[in-house]
Amino acid sequence: MSRILSLIAGGLTLAGVTAHAQDDLMNELQSTLPQEKNYAFATFKSTRLIDGSSVECLGAGVLDFRISHRFGPISDGISTLYGVDAAYTKLSLDYGVTNWLMVGIGHSAFNREDDGSIKIKLLRQQLGGGSPVTITYFGNTAVETMPAPTLPDSTQKWLFSNRLFFTNQLLIGKKFSKTFSLQIMPTVVHYNLVDSAKFSNNTWALGVGFRKMFSRSSAITAEYYYRLTNTNMLVNGQKTYNTFSIGYEVETGGHVFQLMVTNAQGLTERTFIGQATNSWSKQQLHIGFNISRVFTVVKPKGYKGKDWDDKDGDDAKGDSDKKVTPKKSQKAPKSKVSDDKDFKPSNKKDTSW
Repeated sequence: MSRILSLIAGGLTLAGVTAHAQDDLMNELQSTLPQEKNYAFATFKSTRLIDGSSVECLGAGVLDFRISHRFGPISDGISTLYGVDAAYTKLSLDYGVTNWLMVGIGHSAFNREDDGSIKIKLLRQQLGGGSPVTITYFGNTAVETMPAPTLPDSTQKWLFSNRLFFTNQLLIGKKFSKTFSLQIMPTVVHYNLVDSAKFSNNTWALGVGFRKMFSRSSAITAEYYYRLTNTNMLVNGQKTYNTFSIGYEVETGGHVFQLMVTNAQGLTERTFIGQATNSWSKQQLHIGFNISRVFTVVKPKGYKGKDWDDKDGDDAKGDSDKKVTPKKSQKAPKSKVSDDKDFKPSNKKDTSW
C-alpha cells in the first residue's frame, strides 16, 4: 500500500513540474510575440479645432468639404445688423491621401485668398508605452488675389511674391481622458512683404487649445494664439491683437457643426494668427460657424458593399479605423476599429484613467 502511495505522490510531483515548465515556456513564447499597440484616436472630432488645425488627419480616401463663415464685429451695431452685413466665407476641400498624409485647398473671401495645405502625422499617442502624445506637421501657403495697389513710384512693380504667405506648425496633442484633449501649436508665419524697418518677416507664435466633451456628440472647444514676435505689427495702420476663440461643437450624422465667438475675422493662418485687428477688451467680437461634411471617395480594399460612408463621421480620422461587420461574401477591412471605444482593444486593461 505504501508503495502505491509513493508512486501516486511521485506522479503528482512530476505532473506539477511538467505543468510549471509548460507555463514558463508559454510565458516566454508570449513575451517574444509582438504586442498589439493601443493607439489613441478621435483626440479631436475634426481636422480643425476652431480656426486652427488639430492633430487629426482624414482617413485614406476620405474627402472633407468645409464651409467656414465669420460675421462682422458685433460692436458695429444695427448699422450692419450686428455684423451680418459684413460677413466673409471660406470654402475648402481636404483629402486623405493615406491615414497619415492629408492635402487641402481653399478660397477665402477675406482678402480674396487662395491657399493650399499639407498635413503629416508624425507620431500617434499610445497607451502602455510608446509615444505619450500625437504630433502632426501642418504647412500652408496662401496667396492674396486682391488688385495690385497703386505704388507712389510708377517705375516700381508690384511683384507676385508680395502676395505670398507661408505658415508652418507643429501640432502636439494629447488625449488625457475620454472627454478631455489638449493641444499646443508652436507656429511661425512668414510674410513676404513687411515694413522691414519696423517688423520681421517671421511672426513666431505659440498656440494652445482644448476640447471638453459633455455628451457623446457635443463639446466645448477653445484656442488661443500668443505672438512671441511682431506683437506691435500694424495692418493698414491698425493695431493687431492675439486671437482667442471659444466654440460649441456638435456632431450630427456625417456633419460636424461648430459655432464660435472670436476676435479674428480672417480665415487663413496668416490673418487669424498674426493680423487680427479686433480685440476682446473692446468687445469687437465676431460670431462664426464651421460646417464639415466627409465623403468616402475611395472605399477600403476588400469591401464590396454599399453605404460605406460613416454616418457617425468618425471615418474622417485616419486613426479611427472602425471595424466593419462583414456580410457572407465580404471581408472586413483590416484598418477599421469600433466606435464605442476610445482606444484599440488589447488584452491589457486600460489604466490610464
